[in-house]
Amino acid sequence: MDPELLPLLLAWFFAFVFSTTLHEAAHAWAALRLGDETAYQGGQVSLNPLPHMQREPIGMVVVPLISFFLMQGRWMIGWASAPYDPTWARRHPKKSALMALAGPVSNLLLFVLAGIAMRVGLQSGYFLPGGGSLSALILGSGATASAGLATVLSVFFTLNVVLFAFNLIPVPPLDGSGVIQLFMPDDLARRYQELFTNPMWSIVGLVAAWRLFDFVFGPIFRLALLIVV
Repeated sequence: MDPELLPLLLAWFFAFVFSTTLHEAAHAWAALRLGDETAYQGGQVSLNPLPHMQREPIGMVVVPLISFFLMQGRWMIGWASAPYDPTWARRHPKKSALMALAGPVSNLLLFVLAGIAMRVGLQSGYFLPGGGSLSALILGSGATASAGLATVLSVFFTLNVVLFAFNLIPVPPLDGSGVIQLFMPDDLARRYQELFTNPMWSIVGLVAAWRLFDFVFGPIFRLALLIVV
């Protein structure tokens, strides 16, 4: 492995594991608060990444590491999940929708916090403007510590904007397909849930989301950058 990739790998993997753990813990916490203990019983109402990794070792460890090297350090992809009780979701469509919304909200919080930290660092001179890549939206002003922190914040910001935007696309199995139940009468929401119980819809939805993502990500990312500059 190129030694120069190691710090970037550590930054990406730390950001990915923390962000996906918080995302799924937010789902699990919201479900618990709203009456479904399924994820809580699985140990996922926690910022400890181990229960989440044990549930999705391929999506949280293997695929992220392989994708990082395949993309030569430019990006990292993967997935995670939190269990819930489908019977509870059918009984309480609005609560199910709020559970779905909790994950993207956690990513919104993370990229806002990262953006504020980047802005403060730029204004104080601790960071310099970057922009050469998504991992270098800002640069260190010279000190090794500032360079490392600049990379970590850039990755946290970019990754969480992606997780926020991608997960809110309203197609199964993404969170956005659950969130839209907030705007449906309960009877319609239940029929909607039944429609998408076929796993084939998840495959179709992921293909559609991949196609739509470029149109969704660009405007949201430009808007998010207003936090930084």
